Amino acid sequence: MLNVPSQSFPAAGSQQRVAPTGQSRNKVALKPGHSLLDWIRLTKSGRDLTGLRGRLIEVTEEELKKHNTRNDCWTCIRGMVYNVSAYMDFHPGGEEELMRAAGIDSTDLFDQVHRWVNYESMLKECLVGRMAVKPNPALQGSVNSLGNRKQFIIYVSHSKEVFLCCPVLIVQTAHSVGKVQVCLHKSVKDKWTKVGQPLEHHDTFIQCKDRELFYRECVLVSKTDITHDTQVLRLQLPPGSYMQVPVGRHVYLKTSLQGTDVVKPYTPVDQKLIPPSQCSAEMGSDLHLMIKIYPDGLLTSHLANLPIGSSLSVGGPEGSFTMRILRDVTHLYMLAAGTGFTPMARLIRLALQDLTSIRKTKLMFFNRQERDILWCSQLDELCSKEERFEVEYVLSEPTDSWEGRRGRIDACMLQNFLERPEDSKCLVCVCGPTGFTELAVQLVRQLDFSEEEIQIFQG
Repeated sequence: MLNVPSQSFPAAGSQQRVAPTGQSRNKVALKPGHSLLDWIRLTKSGRDLTGLRGRLIEVTEEELKKHNTRNDCWTCIRGMVYNVSAYMDFHPGGEEELMRAAGIDSTDLFDQVHRWVNYESMLKECLVGRMAVKPNPALQGSVNSLGNRKQFIIYVSHSKEVFLCCPVLIVQTAHSVGKVQVCLHKSVKDKWTKVGQPLEHHDTFIQCKDRELFYRECVLVSKTDITHDTQVLRLQLPPGSYMQVPVGRHVYLKTSLQGTDVVKPYTPVDQKLIPPSQCSAEMGSDLHLMIKIYPDGLLTSHLANLPIGSSLSVGGPEGSFTMRILRDVTHLYMLAAGTGFTPMARLIRLALQDLTSIRKTKLMFFNRQERDILWCSQLDELCSKEERFEVEYVLSEPTDSWEGRRGRIDACMLQNFLERPEDSKCLVCVCGPTGFTELAVQLVRQLDFSEEEIQIFQG
């Protein structure tokens, strides 16, 4: 973390200083249209509050210092950097107080007055990125101070693996910034005489694409038949382990067959299309993988015959999809073929339950036969209950009794499906076999959808 200037905060005479006992703390009178509710409306308006157009960056101390003016104000709180320029006129303590945090790590300043404030929620649309981690050469010199402490609170990135040999209490998770706060208690309350040797890559910032994938040994708890050739495998993570896979991300399933490691990516689904609240998947202790069993498939045929209680290695999560892609989207369209439905399943739930800006969510689901449609009854039930959701099935090998669409994806089919209402912002998500995905994206582009309006999930 950066050094914090040794200044009094709030400043003497500031309206944000705590008043004498028995008196309330004064606040700066905000201009009309600058209440907390107005700020919330602004953050949900789709306006780019970071100036980075949705990109997250790694911020060095030198870069942070450059952004220290009224109209270009960045600050760091607990390792995360925010552009608070747009928040100036909304800050209850006034511009003067907020400017004291300009261009520096303001964690200590923030905690003196605002520790109770949920800044992660209030400033999530202002997130610039993480602070670059700097090695701390003074670590060994602080052994005595470290050893005298009874507990430690640290912040851990969701994308990092942490190995701890003392009891851990997870205090709070912050998905929007990829952070977990954990509290560590010493197993023995004696003074530490040393802190041990740093692990490889300790105190460094390694991008996900450059790091080695870490696998966890999971236990197969159950199998549930979805169709004649598709199952949902429920995997339980090791005791004390948690994995909350973001929507649109995938994990890697690995097992050893005939002395060779076989690895394949799968996108987790929820227990049901719209699962009950606080299910085990939400808590991060279980994973549900929807897997199609191929008779000649090396891995899937092995999984089909794998007994309950067996171990499987799970790595990840990985993927490029981010929630920022959905910012200000009003119409969400999904084109899925076969098990290309799996990334769409949780996306449907997210759109209907959490994203009120999305006025219409539509799925066009391509399969060979009616018996191949995954979660067909749940999709139909959701369609009947939720007016914002529509589903359309397309079969390439239907029976004579089939009354729905027939054939394969084509331009005419998509032209009717992909509507562009006035004042709308659309996103088209595509996933399926390679041939399907390439043709679908080509057809969508021909309908004048830009690259920013197309999201491809690799099937």
